[in-house]
Amino acid sequence: MEPYTIPAATRIGHIHLKVSDLQRSLDFYQGLLGFELVTMYGQDAAFISAGGYHHHIGLNTWQSKGGKPAPKNNAGLFHTAILLPTRRDLAVLLQRLIDAKYPLTGAADHGVSEAIYLDDPDENGVELYWDRPREDWPKNPDGSIHMYTRQLDINGLLAEI
Repeated sequence: MEPYTIPAATRIGHIHLKVSDLQRSLDFYQGLLGFELVTMYGQDAAFISAGGYHHHIGLNTWQSKGGKPAPKNNAGLFHTAILLPTRRDLAVLLQRLIDAKYPLTGAADHGVSEAIYLDDPDENGVELYWDRPREDWPKNPDGSIHMYTRQLDINGLLAEI
């Protein structure tokens, strides 16, 4: 079989999460993070998006209503990464989280991006981030991307607001 490279324009279209309490998840993703409710699917599922897309995130309780979070040391989803268009957008969300006293699990400068990390109400990891322009990405001497994890300049980020 010939080697195949997936097309560069390929994107991850959406994520569908099993949650234990649909309203609590909507309060987080819609109320706190600002996603828009597109539609409900009965009483047990909701589809939310940014900008009118059919859905970026599906939430359902079909198999998980009242359930416990998955153990951290098991295989499964590490986090959902939500790419924001600008550094200011990340700063606005960070300030919303601070104002709501919502706990963060981390924050990092990765060279190519800046990110904040938190868990949703079912302890699913969430990364909120923005990408620096490609021309500003750090490079190794051979031209490959040089990603790293350094302390995020929180004050510099919040100064964007």
